[in-house]
Amino acid sequence: MSDDARGGARSRPTRPDVRVTIGQLRVSADRGAAREVALDALATAARAGADLLVLPEYASAFDPRGVGLEHAEPLTGPFVSALRERAARTGVAVLAGTTLPGSGVAGGDPASGPSSAADRDARPGGSSAADAGAPARAVNAVVAIDARGELVGTYRKVHLYDAFGARESDRLEPGPPDAPPLVLDVGGLRFGVLTCYDLRFPESARRVVDAGADVLVVPAAWASGELKAMHWRALAVARAIENTAVVLGVGQAGPGVVGRSLVVGPDGVVGLELDERPDVRTVDVDGAGLAAVRARNPSLANRRYAVVPRG
Repeated sequence: MSDDARGGARSRPTRPDVRVTIGQLRVSADRGAAREVALDALATAARAGADLLVLPEYASAFDPRGVGLEHAEPLTGPFVSALRERAARTGVAVLAGTTLPGSGVAGGDPASGPSSAADRDARPGGSSAADAGAPARAVNAVVAIDARGELVGTYRKVHLYDAFGARESDRLEPGPPDAPPLVLDVGGLRFGVLTCYDLRFPESARRVVDAGADVLVVPAAWASGELKAMHWRALAVARAIENTAVVLGVGQAGPGVVGRSLVVGPDGVVGLELDERPDVRTVDVDGAGLAAVRARNPSLANRRYAVVPRG
């Protein structure tokens, strides 16, 4: 099961490509300030004639020392509501990282939002529920908003960043690994979502591709450190080659993170790469070129193993 949003071409000129704006933003811990930065990026996307805007992980508020419940707001809160209103006004679809209240929070969403439009009202909290007596935590999420301003899906990050001395799980609940992948249809291409540390797990990308994704979208706040920028680039290129998919890695800029957003073609060629500074850039994703690479290199069709979620 995947999420469909077919309004992405509304009021857009006819063309063979899908135009995507990537917002490498410096995000404040101040939620109001972060919201305005995100809306500015959406205005830039609209001026560029983009079909889709991709914002980084934690675009609603960020602290490099750790993001948690103090940064969270519900799907009905100001951040998602503002993006929905502006998407409806401009006709630009949005994928954006945010932080939601976790299942152990009074008034929070038990399932931390729908994993797909079809299970919005049906899915229980499942594996993301807080353990009895454990401190309340937040949820690292990416929301998908179509060009009509409808919230059509939410991905909850499965692989929390408990590595390189960090422990994201102290402050965040993981998403259920068996949740349906979030795949957003924009202009005839399908954009599947991973988040940051998920990029290190090839089976996560393959599961999204198995759900129909042509493009892997990776909002991130990739932590800086020795070899970390190299890892980010190498992993993005690897995910593109092994899945014959376009990869849009959209990082945060600022203290504690590497920035370095990039666009990788299905042949592994890096077509755009930013440095560590804030920037908003627009690219055209070539659907015909993607299809040609997959026809020449049918590795997805030739494989002999499937991906099965593990609890």
